Amino acid sequence: MSQTLRCLAVLFLLFVHGLLPARAADPSVITAIRLTSVDEGDDVEIELDGAAQPDLLTLKSPYRLALDFDATLSAAAAPVTKGAHWVRGVKQGLVAADRYRLLLELNSAVKPKLTSRQEDGRTLILLTLRKGREADFVVPAKAREASVAGHVEPRRASDPFVIVIDPGHGGIDRGATGEKGTEEKAVNLAFGLALRDALSAYPNIKVLMTREDDTFIPLNERAAIARRAKAGLFVSLHADSIRYKDLRGATVYTLSEKASDGLARELADSENSADRFAGAEWDQDAPEIHDILVDLVRQETEGFSEHFALGLVAQLKDGGVRLINNPKRSAGFRVLRAPDVPSVLVEMGYLSNEQEEKLLTSPDWQKKVASILARSIEAFSRHRSIVDQRSAN
Repeated sequence: MSQTLRCLAVLFLLFVHGLLPARAADPSVITAIRLTSVDEGDDVEIELDGAAQPDLLTLKSPYRLALDFDATLSAAAAPVTKGAHWVRGVKQGLVAADRYRLLLELNSAVKPKLTSRQEDGRTLILLTLRKGREADFVVPAKAREASVAGHVEPRRASDPFVIVIDPGHGGIDRGATGEKGTEEKAVNLAFGLALRDALSAYPNIKVLMTREDDTFIPLNERAAIARRAKAGLFVSLHADSIRYKDLRGATVYTLSEKASDGLARELADSENSADRFAGAEWDQDAPEIHDILVDLVRQETEGFSEHFALGLVAQLKDGGVRLINNPKRSAGFRVLRAPDVPSVLVEMGYLSNEQEEKLLTSPDWQKKVASILARSIEAFSRHRSIVDQRSAN
């Protein structure tokens, strides 16, 4: 069965069962997709029967452009890319019940421009791709504000804000070991329980924990717990050990493919190695992590993660908690890879420093820092509530 017939069959079944909105009963149809190379670059021309107002999305790592159409089907084959300047591949298909996507895989950053016109019940769309720098690889028009495939529905004001607390390591995975023999897994759990208790003061916040005892949980499963709970925030707690014995202070990490510095890279490699204790069935990312269709959602999620991380750093500093230099850092931590849950890893301190080991095992210190972290989480929950309600309206 051809791709077009599969799309038609899916839409028909969804419509029959009442899962499509009424407007999808009469979709526009793409009748032609042409890719032409000119001296200045590449031109992509799309012809449709019916009206269309496509949304242009820029995606990176690798570079791609996506054209999204509501209530649209394609009866056209993807064009051949041989001889094109910038386009190395073209894919098309449904990304939601009534949303079609044309994806252009690119060799490098380009400067895109999208125009369209309607005549005699048809829509003609032209996407021009010209030589550009990184700064030119942006959507020239206002980005689409509605949700895309995989986007989490806005939280209602009456819904509790769900946070998942993740005490790192556990079970057979002891994590780091302090100068006095303190095991990181125990510190992480004690602090996680203190944070749970601190958050109990906020009735609008619902707390879930990846573990409440000395249990080993693979990294992917920790992130999956947050996704299944549709969490508004995921906080992974750690107290690492490093070869620099004088290094002490808290750090807040967010996800990035490229580490912000050597220390961040070293810590991410150490934390990611925790899955050596997991069985083969856990030795891979969930398919969603690699799906191109969640890239836009991930961009929004990363923005929320950065917002929370910067706010937490500020509150820790104001609360008198010692921080390392440049306390907001980033690296490729596997546990932070949920594409639709804002996630941070909080390094509370370093067990490799003798003074810090004493603090990390102090119930009073744990309670103090947990209280600060709880206030940051509550402030973030209010921020998310405002953003979600604006999106809903």
